[in-house]
Amino acid sequence: MALLGAQLVITLVMVSVIQKLSPHYSFAKWILCRTGLFRYLHPTDDELRTKGGVPKERPAKSKHKHQNGVANGTGSSQFHIPRSIEVELETSPVLERDVVHLRYFTEYQWLVDFSVYAGIVYLCSEIFHYFYPLKQEINLSMVWCLLVIFFALKLLSSLTVLYFQSEESIGERSMVIVACLVYLLIAMIVLIIDERILETGLEDAYTSFNASASKFLTDQGLPSSGPASKIVVKFFLALSCGVLGALFTFPGLRMAKMHWDSLKYCRGNRMLQILLNVSFVLPFILVILWIRPISRDYLTVRVFEGMQQPLLKPHVFETLRLLLVIFVVIMRFALMPIYLQSYLNLAYDKILDLRKEAGRITNVEFQKKISSIFYYLCVVTLQFAAPLILCLYLTLMYKSLGGFSWAGIFKESVVLQHECAADSDMAVMPTADLDPNPEQEFNILESAQSLQASFASLKNVFSTEVYKGFLGFATWWSYFTLFATSSLGIVYQSYFNKT
Repeated sequence: MALLGAQLVITLVMVSVIQKLSPHYSFAKWILCRTGLFRYLHPTDDELRTKGGVPKERPAKSKHKHQNGVANGTGSSQFHIPRSIEVELETSPVLERDVVHLRYFTEYQWLVDFSVYAGIVYLCSEIFHYFYPLKQEINLSMVWCLLVIFFALKLLSSLTVLYFQSEESIGERSMVIVACLVYLLIAMIVLIIDERILETGLEDAYTSFNASASKFLTDQGLPSSGPASKIVVKFFLALSCGVLGALFTFPGLRMAKMHWDSLKYCRGNRMLQILLNVSFVLPFILVILWIRPISRDYLTVRVFEGMQQPLLKPHVFETLRLLLVIFVVIMRFALMPIYLQSYLNLAYDKILDLRKEAGRITNVEFQKKISSIFYYLCVVTLQFAAPLILCLYLTLMYKSLGGFSWAGIFKESVVLQHECAADSDMAVMPTADLDPNPEQEFNILESAQSLQASFASLKNVFSTEVYKGFLGFATWWSYFTLFATSSLGIVYQSYFNKT
């Protein structure tokens, strides 16, 4: 088989599909425009004048109008109306021509559509690798997954940076900083928990990485006991966890607000309320599946009375844990239109709250309160989708690079944790006899073999055990922060917000 073989074919075909189909078919547009979402339209100035008892403007001379800015559409078109004005808001379906002009629509469309294409590439690669396992090849589907994670983090970062660029977002800015410090503290506490309690795999990952890196540096003529101490590695891990927690803060709070409003709008549908609550609680189930005493030990070690063996075998438990992540993401996206409609309904709720206030308000401010909800629809959609996509593709990388198998439910999958090391040794052996003599002419073959041996040694540094530890911890932390911020938002909605 040629270099990279079928993987390269799958990648090239998907690149062609993206180029040809993306302008015409978009899953991101379908979510917004084909799922029955509707928005509220703000009343016109004439309607506000009629309902508010404001007399119409008397026509003025052209020169006078130009001086007051009416000719340019500014100035005299503003008038005051009572806050308690009774106005019926009209609704309109969310159409493609409306959403393409919204802020962050392009970024939202690219992230969702690219994640779908990356999922297809990953699925095709996994099916192919099931019948033809990888042999000294790079898994190109991991490059697609890594790109999705990069785009999700980039968009979450850009949304968070907005709070630091606006002069009116002092409270939000302070909350992001406090959340970062709190999650940094929590991560430091988590990282000192014994792995017999929290199944992170970081200890084995660090041991494998340190030994492999030390051997690689020694082979390159740089004697070393290891690239970094354990405390330095854990410090930077905790710092990364704090940053990720800060990025998840407002998406989690927004998710909690939409969940709370969705339950309010679905009071007459008990089944839908159950689905919404199950969808909200499932990330907590994922979090406790990494806690050994109440998950792995309980399901794979303990033998209940009347049984001869545990409920699950270890490889079945690993596979079920991975499948549950996919189920959670699919369920959240299936309920996504309900959450987005609950957000769009905020325009109507704002008018109801405004009617309870005394005083007057300008027509422009009244209309902005309604139109701003739809204006930030794509921002809210990104806050909902980006954390889920990030969690999903971290899990897919954890599965593939950690040596797990989707078929673990049916048969036991053997994880060859030192497969890379064995391959590296085999790759180095033929070049061990090559003693380069400075007096000899430059040999291209010897240089290529030496470069191949160095690359194989570098690949050995990032073994299956290293990926399993670090990606496993990153996956678990993403579930934890997603549920923690959402739970904090629910507490706020329950006790501190008027309903």
